[in-house]
Amino acid sequence: MPHVLVVEDDDKIAAPLVRTLEREGYTVERVAEGMPAIDRVREQDVDLVLLDLGLPDMDGLDVCRQVRDNGYRGGIIILTARDGELDLVVGLDVGADDYLAKPFGLSVLLARVRALFRRHGIDAGPAAAPATPAPAPTTGVRVDVDARRVWVADTELPVTSKEFDVMALLDSKRGAVISREQLINDIWDENWFGSTKTLDATIGRLRQKLEEVDAPARITTVRGVGFRLEDVPDA
Repeated sequence: MPHVLVVEDDDKIAAPLVRTLEREGYTVERVAEGMPAIDRVREQDVDLVLLDLGLPDMDGLDVCRQVRDNGYRGGIIILTARDGELDLVVGLDVGADDYLAKPFGLSVLLARVRALFRRHGIDAGPAAAPATPAPAPTTGVRVDVDARRVWVADTELPVTSKEFDVMALLDSKRGAVISREQLINDIWDENWFGSTKTLDATIGRLRQKLEEVDAPARITTVRGVGFRLEDVPDA
């Protein structure tokens, strides 16, 4: 499985990030400063670097520049609170492959990671499967993670950004129950302090949209646990 190096000094961000990546089956290491990251990448067994720019010992852009100058050819995704166009351009110019501004949904990050592995020709194993969904002949419902689009047969389902994130997470383990906690943590951030009714409202809108097009799949509630996207072959 791919080897991911998380370079992030904020424990509140790094911990859920590491857990999520490990849950996908990736081998994950985490360092909190730039120089240890440069030294670790030099060992040549890291497939992807998730790189924060605001590190305590040096700017993440300098880390990116140095690992590229040292010959690193793996993937680099910058994670930062800086969302200005200039920072984006500079980050890409010094060798980053992609750029995510904080806060971001973990499901969105995973989609970017899988897409980057494909571009680099890295076999991501089972974790990559949701990123390339094939049309399902028995259900007709498919989620295109890269394009962020949901299809029911040949009809595109109009969804908002959060609706897509919920649908993509449920679809990634279709038939299995996804807990309310995981949905909130992965899509709204584990530090979300808003009402959980936000999740219920999003699920409600998705159910209505699936019903309106007679989609042969439905979102069911598992009381006290979470939700499940399941196929309904005879719909």
